[in-house]
Amino acid sequence: MTAVLEARALGRKYGTRWALRECTVVIPAGHVVGLVGPNGAGKTTLLKLASGQLAPTTGDLAVLGARPGNTPAQLALVGFVAQDTPVYAGLTVADHLRLGAHLNPRWDAPLARDRVARLGLPPARRAGRLSGGQRAQLALTLGLAKRPELLILDEPVAALDPLARRAFLEELAEAAAAHGLSVLLSSHLVSDLERVCDHVIVLVGSRVRLAGPVDRLLADRPGLSLEDAVLTGMDER
Repeated sequence: MTAVLEARALGRKYGTRWALRECTVVIPAGHVVGLVGPNGAGKTTLLKLASGQLAPTTGDLAVLGARPGNTPAQLALVGFVAQDTPVYAGLTVADHLRLGAHLNPRWDAPLARDRVARLGLPPARRAGRLSGGQRAQLALTLGLAKRPELLILDEPVAALDPLARRAFLEELAEAAAAHGLSVLLSSHLVSDLERVCDHVIVLVGSRVRLAGPVDRLLADRPGLSLEDAVLTGMDER
C-alpha cells in the first residue's frame, strides 16, 4: 500500500494545551478519506500539519514521502481549502483563475475554465457577490486546477445548505475519481462524508480513536449506518 500520509506519535501543542497528541495513522493514496470528530477534536490542527502550515511539537509526519512544506516542489503537490472556503471578495472569478495560474506551476487552465463554465460561475462576477455554494465551488476549482496529488479540505461544506452541500460533495467525488486524486476531507457531519468517503479517521479529545476503510468498519458492525458505526466504535474504545 502506498501511503499519502504517515504520522507517527504526532503531536501539536499550543502553550500548555495539546491540540493533537500521539497521532499514529497511515492514509493510503488514491482514496477519499473522511476526518471526523467533534469541534475541538484536533481535525484542523492535523490538516494544517499535513499541509505544512504548522510544525509538529512531537512525532514525525510525512506527506507524499516528504516533510510537509519542505520544498516548493512538495508544496505544489498538496492543495488546501480552508474551512471558510477562502476566496477574495474583490476579485472576479476570472481574476481567481489568473491568480491560480500565476501561483501554481502545475496549473491546469483548461480544467479550471471548463469547470467554471460547467458550473455556471460568471467569469466577470466578483467573488463577494457569489452565493455560498458558488464560492465553495470556486475554491474547489482552484484546489483541483492546482493539480495536486493530495487535496485537503477543512469542513468546506459547513456553512452550506443541504442542497449546496450535496452538490459540492458530488462534484468532489467525481473529480477525485476522474483524476485519481487523494482527498482528506474533514467534517463533524458523518452523514455528509458517507456519500463520498471510503476511509475514515475519527479524532476525539485530540487523539485518533478509530481509523480504517469504511467497508471494514461497516462489516464489523452489520446493519449500522456509517454514522452509527462511528459512534459505536468510539464507545468501544
